[in-house]
Amino acid sequence: MFHKIRVVFSIPELRQKILLTLGLLAVYRIGWYIPLPIIDPVKMRDYWAADTSGIGGLIAHATIFSGSQLQQLTIFGLGIMPYISASIIFQLLATVYEPLKQLQKEGESGRKKINEYTRYATVLICLIQSSVFVATVGRMPVLNDALVNASGQIPFSWLFVSVLTMTAGSTFLMWLGEQIDEYGIGNGISMLIMAGIIAGLPEALTKLGASAMKNGSFQLGTSSGQMGVEMLILLGIMFVTVIVGVIFITKGQRRIPTQSAKHVRGRKTVGGTRQFLPLKVNQAGVMPIIFASSLLLFPQAFFSYMYNINQANEWWRFCNDIFARETFAYIVMFIGMIFFFCYFWTAVTFNPKDMADNLKNYGTFIPGYRPGNRTADYLEKVMIRITYVGASFLSLVAVLPSLVATWVVGQENYLIAGFFGGTSLLIVVSVIIDLVDKIDSHLVMRNYKGLLEKK
Repeated sequence: MFHKIRVVFSIPELRQKILLTLGLLAVYRIGWYIPLPIIDPVKMRDYWAADTSGIGGLIAHATIFSGSQLQQLTIFGLGIMPYISASIIFQLLATVYEPLKQLQKEGESGRKKINEYTRYATVLICLIQSSVFVATVGRMPVLNDALVNASGQIPFSWLFVSVLTMTAGSTFLMWLGEQIDEYGIGNGISMLIMAGIIAGLPEALTKLGASAMKNGSFQLGTSSGQMGVEMLILLGIMFVTVIVGVIFITKGQRRIPTQSAKHVRGRKTVGGTRQFLPLKVNQAGVMPIIFASSLLLFPQAFFSYMYNINQANEWWRFCNDIFARETFAYIVMFIGMIFFFCYFWTAVTFNPKDMADNLKNYGTFIPGYRPGNRTADYLEKVMIRITYVGASFLSLVAVLPSLVATWVVGQENYLIAGFFGGTSLLIVVSVIIDLVDKIDSHLVMRNYKGLLEKK
């Protein structure tokens, strides 16, 4: 392994890409800790520490997917979620809006034009979201005393500067991701999200150690808030199992055999070779979990807030109990939405009719199926079946933290459960697999073996 790492850094171009990526990620982590001028970080930390409504936990859960720091409201407080939202909007619009569909078919020039529209939409979303957050924080007891006027409010000029600062911060992160895409290694947006998740590892390990060791010793069984040794072993097994499962599903493919037609050119017969058409088991990636979590987060926060201010109302209590993360109703809704978005995303990104037409144009066919509609129907049927497997795996990974938090480590240690088995681990492993594949492509181009190949 050390020899392969030495080989990686011995290639000047690859070394430059890796160092540039690490440098840009370091810039991202520095901005993570710079608060807005209107915020007192100590008051903000104490406010969330004393929070009993559960909204703080929901915000911490949401920051997993956005690479943001909403609990401290830093200059990168919005993270890259506005850019992701704008990208998703334009990707979906391109399937129903004819002008955008035509731009997609124009190739590189059309893609650049859509990216330009996406950047404009990102700035607009940032302005809206930052205005909402700054207006909300302006009514919380977390303001910087040096900027509060005689009436106890922050002047409008400082609120306006804060909105522009958060917008500029999120736009800068969008630029960082694009620089990693163009000059670095890996997918820029995914690398930023992974960096935010990995940054929470020390805190998760610290909480795990504090829960497992009390009075300087370990013990069997769980009592008085101490986690037993058997629970640590169970978490370790679960951690390894989830990693193996994520790798298996992420790299899993359904290979459909194809046959190319024979052509006679002069005195030679060309074609007639057998190949495979690979269909990914998890075509949608982690996007269904992000969509489902984002949509369920709003009713969670709303009903939690309403119940907190009016605990005598049975209706708000009932709704708050339904949307709690550990309840059976919430898990069923979560799984249902993951399945829906898996099939929806696959239908948007995978078009069996276009793929069947491409095979027909290249003189390739699937044995036993006529080119055209029969091939398209077969590809659609296969994709429906393997999408069910991918959606089932994503559902298991998504609900695993809630099950672990309820049965193993307790709800107060949800950060441990979320990192050692769940969506966070899915994102990290998926990004690392993509990173290793891109490094391998550079090594193979220079006749070196890949990182995972044996001697």
